[in-house]
Amino acid sequence: MRMSLFLRSTTFACSAIIVGSTLNGCSGRTSAGPTPTAPAITTQPASQTVSAGQTATFTVAATGTPPLSYQWQKNGASVSGATSSSYMTPAATTADNGAQFRVVLSNTAGSVTSGAATLTVNSAPPNQLQVTPTSLPDGQTQTAYSATLQATGGTTPYSWSVSSGSLPEGLSLAAATGVISGTPTVAGTSSFTVKVTDSAGNSASASLTLVIAATTAAAPFGHVVIVVEENTNYANVVGSSQGPYLNGLITQYGSATQYYANTHPSIGNYMMLTTGQVLTNDDSQTPRSFPVSADNVVRELVAAGKTWKSYAEDLPSVGYTGGDTGNYAVRHNPLAYMTDVQNNASQQQNLVPFTQFPQDLAAGSLPEFSFIVPNLCDDAHDCSLNVADSWLKTNIDPLIKNSVFQKDGLLIIVFDESGNDNTNGGGRVAAVLVSPAFSKVGYSSTTFYQHQSVLRLILSGLGVKILPGSAASAPVMWEFFTFVPPA
Repeated sequence: MRMSLFLRSTTFACSAIIVGSTLNGCSGRTSAGPTPTAPAITTQPASQTVSAGQTATFTVAATGTPPLSYQWQKNGASVSGATSSSYMTPAATTADNGAQFRVVLSNTAGSVTSGAATLTVNSAPPNQLQVTPTSLPDGQTQTAYSATLQATGGTTPYSWSVSSGSLPEGLSLAAATGVISGTPTVAGTSSFTVKVTDSAGNSASASLTLVIAATTAAAPFGHVVIVVEENTNYANVVGSSQGPYLNGLITQYGSATQYYANTHPSIGNYMMLTTGQVLTNDDSQTPRSFPVSADNVVRELVAAGKTWKSYAEDLPSVGYTGGDTGNYAVRHNPLAYMTDVQNNASQQQNLVPFTQFPQDLAAGSLPEFSFIVPNLCDDAHDCSLNVADSWLKTNIDPLIKNSVFQKDGLLIIVFDESGNDNTNGGGRVAAVLVSPAFSKVGYSSTTFYQHQSVLRLILSGLGVKILPGSAASAPVMWEFFTFVPPA
């Protein structure tokens, strides 16, 4: 009896450990996984015509929550061992002419049966050299591909070649094995003729077509966090002994060495980071005196079903859209200016004090986009760089080390404007990009960027397609990362 009670207790405690959630130990809290999707056939098996003595290959393509189970049937009866997406018959005989082949696909959410494919078997002279199969499965760009050509008749060993046309870029044909393999790099349809030659010098050819579809990369990031620092020249940050933590991130991850702010003073740069437009250079404006109705990051995130929060240090209260107070500078909190926030009580609740950030991080409840606003001392505006650097180490390093963020996160640390440089509007500033999963190690870019490129990176990185203002035409920043850029 004691052992039974212990086992039930242990099961409850550990049932709360769910993939993709961040929990402290086995607390008993659970998080539902995605709803399984039943299989759906996207490419039906195609009828085949072969000669007696040849094999036929039937292939199906389907979507659905993996793992998918396959069971091929011949004339309604299950074929033993035929449990993959392709089924190659034994050498056909004339008795197989007209046979019907189907496949049943199933997963935990349901099952579906394909349409019937008919096998037509023609008689053929014995030992005639022939190429099989007569069709090839489709492929996708940037995805490994492999298909095996076969021959019947003749005298082995065989030798394979492409006698006309060409394979898709990135693929090659192995002369000894007849395997077409590689990673296709260009989408399109390729038509070509393959030739097989046996050891006696006899040959046979087959005209084939191979379709390579474009691969659209999914949104690479699940969480994007931006921290905006203040009023410091690039040369006073990069390589400075006053910023050991930030310079350590530059060494380990990536930095933009030719990044320039758009204007002076602060508020226009913050507007560019969130609307793709400068809109105003009057730092005295408040959310109430200067409500912003232009397209903006909040509007597009919400339209795309994404979550967001602004975590502002020393913000007086949740939903505060008033003016400066203490070390809180409202001009550094641009999301408070958006009418999408001011006129929506629910969205106002996403304006929160920074004290909420470590709580959300620990609970695994960070939104997909976080805008972090240090106060006037901790952002290097009123205090020295080493104060801001120490604040980053204390408050942002736990984010970088968080297990969920390490899988899908992007952190952007950028200065709003230079201290006394007007080059390209707002002067050269430091911009650091940190992605534990995807950063190129120690990558240093010399591409010219400004704040609108960061806005584009934030939204595109989260899979948002509509980009406000000049973000729509800004240079993309995918060069810092190892993944295939989204389309």
